[in-house]
Amino acid sequence: MFGVVDLGVFVLAGLLLNITPGVDVLYVTNRSVVQGSKAGVVAALGVGAGCVVHVLAAALGLSMILVSSALAFSVIKYAGAAYLLYLGITTFLSLQEKKGREPRSSSPLPLLKIFWQAALVNILNPKVALFFMALLPQFVSPRAESPALAFLFLGALFNVNGTLVNILFALFASTLALKIKPGTTLPRLLKSLVGGLFVVLGLRLALTS
Repeated sequence: MFGVVDLGVFVLAGLLLNITPGVDVLYVTNRSVVQGSKAGVVAALGVGAGCVVHVLAAALGLSMILVSSALAFSVIKYAGAAYLLYLGITTFLSLQEKKGREPRSSSPLPLLKIFWQAALVNILNPKVALFFMALLPQFVSPRAESPALAFLFLGALFNVNGTLVNILFALFASTLALKIKPGTTLPRLLKSLVGGLFVVLGLRLALTS
């Protein structure tokens, strides 16, 4: 189909990569714990929307610019790192609220803002573009009549599976958060952990060569 080869292997490889915790999963889980399942699902959809940009870029060959241009890579890299650091710092700042308040009651973000934040988290991660350029060509036949169409098909399949996995993460994290008793220190510890992970991931991205 569309000049695609070893489709089953591609689906399995994609699912294994999707369930590996990363920036996207971290953001989805954070929104689910802080604001509930609806916010987590919206975040998952936002990540999927951001992934569409990378899929189209790969299909159109634009990702090759990112791969071959040190300047383009650096611009996206530092923008993404700055955004992750911003998310980490704002998470820490939210801990200054009164200890008696639950995470769900503390300044919930509008769903539209959550959607665009999640999309930006994905779009501003150059590793996603590099991943597509490294993985997708391995599953496109050299004799494919339309390689771009094959890229689009594989990218869309990967994105759908990834979005479903992120939605499951959102529902699981939200359910787990509901079982946490109000007034305990666990919510603040979880929030501190999330903020710290955002900062660490931002610094790691900034140091990526």
